[in-house]
Amino acid sequence: MKKIFILFIIISLATPAFADKILSDGFLSGEWKLDKNFKVNNPKEKIILIYNHGSRENDKPSKNCQWKNNVRNFASLSGKKINKKEILVYNFCTDNPGGDDWKVFWKGKDVKYNGIPKLEKRVTANYELVEKFINIGVPKNQIFITGHSCGGWLTMMFLAKYPNKVAGGISTHHACYGQLSRQYKVKKVGVEEALKKFEKKKPVAAYFRKTQIDAINKAKNLPVLIFTHPKDPFDGLLSDWVENIPGTERIVISEDYKINNKSCKRIGENSGQRWEEPLKNGHWMAFGDCFRYYDSTILKFIESKI
Repeated sequence: MKKIFILFIIISLATPAFADKILSDGFLSGEWKLDKNFKVNNPKEKIILIYNHGSRENDKPSKNCQWKNNVRNFASLSGKKINKKEILVYNFCTDNPGGDDWKVFWKGKDVKYNGIPKLEKRVTANYELVEKFINIGVPKNQIFITGHSCGGWLTMMFLAKYPNKVAGGISTHHACYGQLSRQYKVKKVGVEEALKKFEKKKPVAAYFRKTQIDAINKAKNLPVLIFTHPKDPFDGLLSDWVENIPGTERIVISEDYKINNKSCKRIGENSGQRWEEPLKNGHWMAFGDCFRYYDSTILKFIESKI
């Protein structure tokens, strides 16, 4: 038992993100500090970025929320000003509860999903949060839905469902249905054949993915800034459909894990100790230090929508 306990400590200390969890809603600062107090001074002079995390469990309920190093780039926007209006970044945890019938979400054929999936519940939770900000005086044209991975996917769903509720959205590496590009070998067999295999193997998940894309595609205007990467193992090679939607602005990050010819690193803290590691995953490009290159692009996008 003693040896097992010591081994656990060693593994824990060797894992960079072990102590980097954020488990609560709240306003983020550039130093990763979280203010749980839902209070906005001078709300008419604030721009709110609601940040939605990804979802490892997809439809299953989970207590996970956010890793500090994953949100550091968005958090760094907090305090910046556009036309004398200050940006506030609000971390929003919506991984629990799960979908009503999450146990069948990844099942094969001959199953039926009953109820509301978690992703739709997350969209509703964002609507309710937006209402709270509006009720305390933040103008709706100064509120943005943002997010990474499944959070990026729900960003597009939100803007399609509630087109006049907020100013716009920012989505990084949208994906909510597993590593489709890698698992179904999209580069080798093509998009159409890969999605046929996915639908055959995971019909419930494939049904929700398709119906959500159909709903997003029907948007008359979707003011969302979208970042994708061709080597993202999730939806990296399945993202071209977003370019057909009026209002979207898409940035495809280069294939070589560099931005503006700069190699990327993930940087974080573990028990007060700074750590960093090379970034070699297309799904994580928005977490790299080099992603700060796009700060000016993001700020210009926000300015154009408020």
